[in-house]
Amino acid sequence: MPRKARRKSNSGIYHIILRGANRQEIFHDDDDCIRFLEILKKYKDKTDIKVYAWCLMGNHIHLLLKEGNEAISNTMKRIGVSYVSYYNWKYRTTGHLFQDRFKSENVETDRYLLTVTRYIHQNPLKAGMVGKVEEWSWSSCLGYYGKHCFPIKLLDKELVLGMFSVDMEKAIERFRVFNEERNDDECLDEPVIKRRKTDEEARQEIKQLLGQLEIAQVKSLPRVERNSVLRRVKRIDGVSQRQVARILGVSATLVFRA
Repeated sequence: MPRKARRKSNSGIYHIILRGANRQEIFHDDDDCIRFLEILKKYKDKTDIKVYAWCLMGNHIHLLLKEGNEAISNTMKRIGVSYVSYYNWKYRTTGHLFQDRFKSENVETDRYLLTVTRYIHQNPLKAGMVGKVEEWSWSSCLGYYGKHCFPIKLLDKELVLGMFSVDMEKAIERFRVFNEERNDDECLDEPVIKRRKTDEEARQEIKQLLGQLEIAQVKSLPRVERNSVLRRVKRIDGVSQRQVARILGVSATLVFRA
């Protein structure tokens, strides 16, 4: 069955989610996050997109973008291909990194633009990864709070802040109050992922999945059988691939490639 064509946003603004294939991690360290944001900035300059918000999580990305001088799908393809090329080079792997098609929703009103911005910034908070939204380094929140936000000139904050006041100090203060309000927002019909499990919690989940097979035996399995086990373990919610590598005593590269 052919894919349903995306409905074009009248405002040109889209909330976009990029997910790792099979829920795999797409960011393993700070350098990966830095590189993705540099790529986003590169294609902002090339295609004149507006970047209103972002949040990089372990296995997915939230973006709030306004289409530039080409279709948003083309821009996202450029960004995705560029990051995958970097990822495969760094981790010496091949194959798909992202799900085949990014998810998106149209953002047609000012009110929903604000809702999506808050939803994106609160993703790490609701996932239990930080105690305050501004503690997450890999979102646009700090830029809206008037603090340093990497990379320079990536964030287009004037539209959102201008909805709160023409006075920048008042706008930031009022935006902060809005941005930190408790809410039940679920954008793109996408509930926020649960917090990441501790190593002990992850170990118990893995032991349960393995059944009669002992954790220590996994690394000695024949390659095909071992990879089958690793693929199943990687699908456990809230368990990162680096945790899998630590607990099973195998290299992170083996887990990434499985």
